[in-house]
Amino acid sequence: MRAVVQRTNGVEITINDAETRVGGPGLVVFICAMEGDTDAQADFLAQKVCELRIFKDENGKMNRSLIDEKGDILIVSNITLSADMKRGRRPDFSHSASPDEAVRLYEYFVEQVRKQPVGQVITGEFGAHMHVNVQNDGPVNIVIDTEKIGK
Repeated sequence: MRAVVQRTNGVEITINDAETRVGGPGLVVFICAMEGDTDAQADFLAQKVCELRIFKDENGKMNRSLIDEKGDILIVSNITLSADMKRGRRPDFSHSASPDEAVRLYEYFVEQVRKQPVGQVITGEFGAHMHVNVQNDGPVNIVIDTEKIGK
């Protein structure tokens, strides 16, 4: 699974130009299930994201996690993270999981995050057109690819 994690002061997501969901300080996670990804990778990623020490402590060092902060988290499915740009100028998304498996793994990941002692868990809608408004804090952006870390 691939994820881009951003530390935020707040987020807002509008789904299909209709419903808007809002979150406070915490994280936004753009996530993509790749071909061959498993529940074990989603478990690992959910724990890793919630325990990432990217929030400042009392000394200004990044020593605190989303769990420590009880921060909110917005989770957005994002197939474009699977883009392979080895050839040409058009992204190749053929290494992403099949749509059925991708939605299952996305929902499973969300379920695992909801089990963590964090603030509000906000989601996008798989396959919908979304406008995501992120007030990036730092900016702090972390890319996690479970394939590259052996999970």
